[in-house]
This record gives sequence, structure tokens and C-alpha cells, in this order.
Amino acid sequence: MGRPAAAAHCRSSRLFRIPARWRSRQNGAGNHATVGAGARRGGSRRHLGERPAMRSEQGQAASAPWAQARAEFPALRDRVFLDAACVSIMPARAERAVCELAAELARPTRRDATEHHLWMDRQRAAAPPQVARLLGIPVERVALVESTTHGLNIAAQSIPWRRGDEVLLCDLEFLQVAIPFVKLAERAGLRPVFLRHRGGRVEAAEFAAALTPRTRAVVVSSTQWSSGYRIDLPLLADACRSAGAWLVVDAIQQAGAVPVETEGVDFLIAGGHKWLNAPMGTGFMALSERVLNELEPASWGYLNTEPPAGGWGEYFTTPGITPDRRYDFVSSAQRFEIGGTANYPGAVCLAKSLEVVNELGIDRAAERVWQLGERLQAGLRRLDVRLETPFDREHRAGIIAFHCGSRERDSACVRHLAGRDICVAQRYTAQAGGVRVSVHYFNDEDDIDRLLDATAGFLRQS
Repeated sequence: MGRPAAAAHCRSSRLFRIPARWRSRQNGAGNHATVGAGARRGGSRRHLGERPAMRSEQGQAASAPWAQARAEFPALRDRVFLDAACVSIMPARAERAVCELAAELARPTRRDATEHHLWMDRQRAAAPPQVARLLGIPVERVALVESTTHGLNIAAQSIPWRRGDEVLLCDLEFLQVAIPFVKLAERAGLRPVFLRHRGGRVEAAEFAAALTPRTRAVVVSSTQWSSGYRIDLPLLADACRSAGAWLVVDAIQQAGAVPVETEGVDFLIAGGHKWLNAPMGTGFMALSERVLNELEPASWGYLNTEPPAGGWGEYFTTPGITPDRRYDFVSSAQRFEIGGTANYPGAVCLAKSLEVVNELGIDRAAERVWQLGERLQAGLRRLDVRLETPFDREHRAGIIAFHCGSRERDSACVRHLAGRDICVAQRYTAQAGGVRVSVHYFNDEDDIDRLLDATAGFLRQS
């Protein structure tokens, strides 16, 4: 029985040309620079609206690895998409994969339902190795989750708390990062401690200085969602290790854009619908050896147990099976998963989306993100805006935030850009943030220049 053809909108996208690579931009230094329009125009810098000279022929640019990756995203044909930090776009290969899965679910080519279920298990199983490749860790440390919220709750419910324990956070966090631990504090007698930011950042050294003998866990985003500040994870991990505290990291605003340091992080969690370019309802959790050796999940499912001899298909056709038995659970991170019916279509898309960045290479992707970010920051420094995001690569991923002077002007700027098919967002936490631009590896120089030109136009008329 052949598989039916996928719907027309699921067909593979044709490759398209993108603008050639431009000369690299001069890098700035410092943070929170406020520069008047037209200021800092050195002789080597172009005026807004001008295009710098091309480095190579169009054909050479089109063959660049990031150009090939860009061609995977059909949504880029009719817009400038700079909003991966909200909900990103999906590559064509992921679209095709989920359409093929849907076709198989609608008209199964496998007559036996058990065989059909096992086939679906194999499709889902393609995702963890792609996560492991992205992070550079053994696949045994990878669990699939349905969202960052799901993973944060697993962490909160797995850590062995004692009344009077402290959990250390900061006031820049997206509210969901704090909610599981604040709610747990009400029930278990914990004390949440929030560090206050200065200029859109709370540094690793500040967390380290705030650790006490009562600190049971530190919960932090590797890259902050409103200011774009990226924390020094290795330094923070060392401090937590020395203090005996568990380190829980929300990496949703970094994973897929630039490398994430995993050494010493106990729970590294990321939803798939942002920089991983996967659908909502997907994500991963990378667990430390310490977690795997010392902690147990708070919920259990049969798919987290060691598979029976002969596999589940053989097991369910055995007359003598009974639930009155001993259950041995896997030693890998898989035992922290749902263990039952999961988001199979989402996992299929996650695997295919991760293929794109893994084929490109996360280091090459990061270089592209950082270069384009430097181009954007260099242009913004010539405008009458305040940069919220650090210039140095060590403290920046793909988010570049700038402030136009007020919430109302930020809103007007976002509307102005949207009217020109340029997608960005407006976000704040604890007074930090503004217009948030998400620079991803699938963007190009023309995207950045169109944003800068449109922003300059808005500032001239407002």
C-alpha cells in the first residue's frame, strides 16, 4: 500500500537566491551606548541606505553554507524575519516530514497497529541524537520534553528540597522560569531570593557572591529574553559546584544560535519553538551525570522502563503479562520523560530542524549570528537609540535589544517595521528591554540593512 502524496503546501521549496555577503563591519565595544543620529561616522563606515561593496560574486555567496541553510526557510522569501526569540519559522524539510507523518497517520501503510506504533517510536527516536550532536554530549544525557515549562517543572520536582532552603534567581527572568520555584516555595517552605539587575545584566560573579549554605539551587536563563545578556555559564557552574547547589538553566534563548556550555549544568532545558526552529510543544532537557546518579523523577511511565525481551510488540501478545511485577527503569535521561504518549509529530519536526543547524555546524552558525549582530549594533550606534545588549560576544547570543526612549516610541517603531514586512518584537522585564531583534543564522546582511534603514526612517519622522 503506497503512501499518498502530501498536500501541495507540503511540497519541497525551491532554492532561491539571496544577496551576496558584504564586508565585515567594524566591531564596537562597551554597553548601553546612546549615540545621536549621524554620530560616529568614520571614513570606513557607510551612511545608512548605502550598500557596502561585495566581497565576492553572487554565485560564490549563494554557495556559502549559511546561504544553503537560508534556502531551507521558505518564509524568508516575502519578509525580513528577525523574531526567532518569540516563535521561529520552520525549515521546509521539517514541514515535509510532518506532512509525511500526517499522511501515514491518516492512511496507514502498516496494517498491524502494533507495527504502526513501533514505527512511530522510531521516528521520535531520531530527535535525541540530533540534540546530543548540537550540544556535544552523550545521547544518554538527553531527554525530550514538551516545553521549557515542562522541563523546569521536572527540575523543580526532582530536586530534594528541605524546609528553609533557598533558590537563587534574578529579576530579569521570563516569568515561567520563576513560577515553578515560587509555587514550590509556598508549599515546601523554600525561600526564593531574587537578585536585582543593573543595566539589563546580572553577572555570574553576582550569583556566586549571593550563594549561602542554604542555597539548594540556582535557576537562570543562559541568555536573557529582554536584554539579550548572556551569562558566563562555566563561571556560574564552578560556583554552584563548589557550593553544592543544583544549577538549572533555561537555554531557550541560546540553544540553536550559539553554543551552550553544558559542563557543570545539572538541568539544561530548551523549548524547540524559538532558536531551534521547531514547532511549539517540543524541546529537550540535558541532564548532568550528577542528576542521573542521584535524582529520580517525580512521575513515571511505562516507556521509561527497560524494554522487555523481544520488545513491546512481543510483550503485549504474551498471555502471562501482569502489572504485578518489579519495574526496572532506564538509567539514562529518558527516565525523566513523560514515559507515555508524547508529541510524536513535534519530535519528528525537532529532529529535522536540528539537522539543518547540525549540518551547518553550531560554531559556524554562531559566527554568522555574531557577525550579523555586530553589523546591526554598529548601525544602531549611529542612531538616536539606546542599546540594551552588550557588544562583546562573550555576553551576547542572537538577541539585540534597543530602546527608542519610551514604551510608546518602541511600540511605534515595531509597528513601523511590521508595515515594511520586518518582524521584530517589543519586550521588557524589570525596566530592561525595548525593541527586540533576533538575529539568526538564516538571516543575511540585507535583512540587517533593511531593518537599519527602516528604523532610521522611523526616527526621522517621529
